[in-house]
Amino acid sequence: MSWRRVILLSSLSALALLCMLQEGTSASVGNRQAAAEGVQEAENRQKLRDDELRREYYEEQRNEFENFVEEQRDEQEERTREAVEQWRQWHYDGLYPSYLYNRQNI
Repeated sequence: MSWRRVILLSSLSALALLCMLQEGTSASVGNRQAAAEGVQEAENRQKLRDDELRREYYEEQRNEFENFVEEQRDEQEERTREAVEQWRQWHYDGLYPSYLYNRQNI
């Protein structure tokens, strides 16, 4: 009978110990998961911030290039207009009104 009690008590204590270890393990796993989720969120925020900075940089570069192209186009149009005007003045023979008076207003 005493052996049965000893075995019964030792099995109950072992069972209690296993239950406590299992709860402790699940709690530590939960803490690790929460920490891992926090790290993942921080990494995602950093990636989003990097993406936003990259987007702003490329948008600024594109705007600068568009402004440059527009200035180049305007300068080319001005040079072409001046060249055409000089050609018209040089070739005007005085027999008819100059181009400025003959052009059609749209």
